[in-house]
Formats: sequence, C-alpha cells, structure tokens
Amino acid sequence: MPTVHLNGHAMHYEVHGAGEPVICSGGWGTYCHGGERHLPVGLTDRYSVVIFDHRGLAQSNDDPSVPASTDLYADDVIALLNHLKIDRVHYLGLIGIGACIGQVVAIKRPELVRSLVNTGTWARADAFFGAQMQQWLQVHRELGFEAFQQMVVQQAFSAEFYNAKMDRLIGPEGGWSDLRDNLIAHERLTDAGRNHDTFDRLSEIEAPTLVVHNGRDFITSPRLTLPVEEGIRLAEGFVLENAAHVPTDRADREAFEEAILGFLARQ
Repeated sequence: MPTVHLNGHAMHYEVHGAGEPVICSGGWGTYCHGGERHLPVGLTDRYSVVIFDHRGLAQSNDDPSVPASTDLYADDVIALLNHLKIDRVHYLGLIGIGACIGQVVAIKRPELVRSLVNTGTWARADAFFGAQMQQWLQVHRELGFEAFQQMVVQQAFSAEFYNAKMDRLIGPEGGWSDLRDNLIAHERLTDAGRNHDTFDRLSEIEAPTLVVHNGRDFITSPRLTLPVEEGIRLAEGFVLENAAHVPTDRADREAFEEAILGFLARQ
C-alpha cells in the first residue's frame, strides 16, 4: 500500500472496501498492516475505508522538531484527503486521539466532514486524565514498554476480558504494541492529547455527530465524552452502560458496531 510525502512527512495509508468514503483514525496505534480486521464488522462491506499510520508510527515517519498537536495530526488527515481527491467524507474516530483529531478536522474544514463519529473522546483533558497520560509516559520511560503495556491494558479493558484474554493483550502483539521501541512517538502523542482543547470551539462543528459514552470507561469516562456531545449542535449520544474504554463484551461490541453503521447510513 502507498506511502506519500504529505505535510512534511512520509505518510502510509491503505484503502479497503468500496462505496462512499470513510476515513478511520484510531488512538495510539494503527488499523493498517492487518489491523483492519479490528474495524467495525461490515464497515468495509459498505464503504471505501481509508486508514493510515499516525506520524511516527509504523511506516509513517515524523519530524520531532515540529511541535506535536492535534492540529498537526488534523493537517495530516486533510492533506491525505486532498491527495486522494476526497472532498466529502465520513470521519470515524475510534477510541482515542483519533476522535479528537476528527474534531479539529471538522472545525478547520467543515465542508469536508459529512459526518463525525467520536468514541473514547475528550474536548479538553481534565487534571485526572492529564495526570493519567503523563503517568503512562513516565512508566514507559522509566520502567520500559512492558510495564506501560501492562498498566494501560488493565485500565482499558474490563477485568473479565483481561482475565480471559491476558495472553493476547500482553506481549509483542498485544495492546499498544505500535509504541514498543518508540518512546518518541509516545511522548509526542501524549503532548498532543494532553494539550488538545476544542472545548470552546465545539459549536463550530457543523457535521452530524455521534458520540459514544462507555459507562465503565476508566480512561475517557462520560465526564469527558458528555461535554463533547453537549457542545456540538447536531450531536447525538449512544450509551454503553457496561462497556470499558474498549468495548469487548459480544453484546456491547455488536451494539457499538450497529450504532456506528446505523448512524453512517442515516447521513
């Protein structure tokens, strides 16, 4: 799949499926290189789905001299859409900073975003979440990737799922593995996440928006996601009362996927 030079760096992307264009951006990782199997079931059957490596991850490089911010990552997305000659797109921000980047894209280029989905999102990190992100980084820096992975996996998944799937969640192919041997990318994504602030600009988002609220999310709980819904005029919320940061229960996962696909189909 292609790698192109955009917005001052080499950016890797892939396109899967056919139909109306959707761009999907995740958290501190990538859906490329086989990760498309983790996209909502049915998405690539109905849409042409663009996925990419954030700068500094996998096959996208970075220039650490350029300050990291969600504005910078949003400009990457806009440059990619321009390269692909896509002038109207559904933006799917799945669990993490990708959702925040989508807010910035929708503010900067309202005519570009046909609809917006935000899950695991925030408009402004509060003191608790900022400290949480900083602690993850400190653990990675001082104790190594394995200690960081163990910590963040325990916070992101339910105890039931962790107990059942620990061997899959921990290790070389486990959670957040795109940050293994990549402390610089972790530092830059942390800077962007902690400093992300669209709280007073959410009213500028014109796109119909779906915001998902996970009731047992220890990372981006409804205290962070509800202000996003409340700040966007055309937003609607969807609640998964028993879901952790990453929905894993089969019923929750199916409801999560149905809500997203149903929302996209209505736009």
